[in-house]
Amino acid sequence: MSRRVSKTVMIQDKYVVILYVLLKRILGFKMKEAVLYQKLEKEGWVKCTACARYCIIPPNGMGVCGVRWNIDGKLYLMVYGKVISAHIDPIEKKPMMHFNPGSMVFSIATTGCNWMCKYCQNYSISQRRKVEGWVIEPDRLVKLALDYGAEGFAYTYNEPTIFIEFAHDVGIIARKYGLYNMFVTNGYQSIESFELLRNFLDAATVDFKGNGDPKFLRRYVGIRDPEPIYQSLLEMKARDIFIEITDLVVPEVGDDLDQARKLVRWVVENLGPDTPMHFLRFHPDYLMLDLPSTPVKTLEKHIKVAKEEGLKYVYIGNVPGHPYEHTYCPSCGRIVIKRLGFNIVEWNLDENNRCKFCGYPINIKGKLSSNWDKFRFVPVYLDIETKYVRVKSKRE
Repeated sequence: MSRRVSKTVMIQDKYVVILYVLLKRILGFKMKEAVLYQKLEKEGWVKCTACARYCIIPPNGMGVCGVRWNIDGKLYLMVYGKVISAHIDPIEKKPMMHFNPGSMVFSIATTGCNWMCKYCQNYSISQRRKVEGWVIEPDRLVKLALDYGAEGFAYTYNEPTIFIEFAHDVGIIARKYGLYNMFVTNGYQSIESFELLRNFLDAATVDFKGNGDPKFLRRYVGIRDPEPIYQSLLEMKARDIFIEITDLVVPEVGDDLDQARKLVRWVVENLGPDTPMHFLRFHPDYLMLDLPSTPVKTLEKHIKVAKEEGLKYVYIGNVPGHPYEHTYCPSCGRIVIKRLGFNIVEWNLDENNRCKFCGYPINIKGKLSSNWDKFRFVPVYLDIETKYVRVKSKRE
């Protein structure tokens, strides 16, 4: 199925663009021309090809994400090298349970997003239409990650596809030092984006919302349908990118079990029954404060559906202490990885990631990290010499 072109264009104040160009020339602020875009026949207009929106952007305009600007007929990634958030996390927080378990991951984000989720818990950065962040180049960022003892990078908190050129450059350097790279993503990528992703991406947590129900996505996310997500998953599988699926179950409006069954069935048939899947508890946030948190019983019904459809590894997220935080052996049913929240408290796999009780091979990529029993939440402090950039749009 062909990807649709977004008709939504957010016009940038031309004086803001002029100001940014002057800042670049006078103070040396870096503007990075995007890789993923096409120039159109209409003079000065461009088509962004980073995500499945395929925004058509006029001169002095920006895409839906707010960070890809058309300046004089060229598309620029305005948040290249501008980090709005950085933190060391347990990889299980992403959530990613079956890829390099127990490791410490250096998590970074920029401002902006290509989705408009009304419940976003990171709305203060994802829905911010500003060029804002601490200026730090890819090589310095990798050095910082190594200094903190991180074992990989997670591009997260907002949608990493919108800053893909920056993530690519960080990821290429990170790989040279033995660090892995993962996306926490909505999966709304373009086909063209995989020309960059294939060079550095090792794993991805792909986050469906509301069981992937098209009606939910149109009303609460701002996209037409989930088809581009499915296509992205097939592209990831073809390139041997390790995949885990999450599904934010929103009570009353995004918890239809028929839609959940349809989603799970697609995962089993196209990605395989060994694909880990997480059903996440919704909590009220941003513009959806009128709904309650997802009842645990609702999440347990989703687990039942997933197991009926043949998934071997299913989890409940955002409910610390629940039995479905653990990994169970599909053969003997014993707990092979016991967790409490994001912490591993018991490991019952051998050196080949087989169940110690019956020898069944568990779908784990990578070995248990030596950091698994350490405190893995570490704030990242950017040095005081790092410049801070802030440019507002007219929409602010």
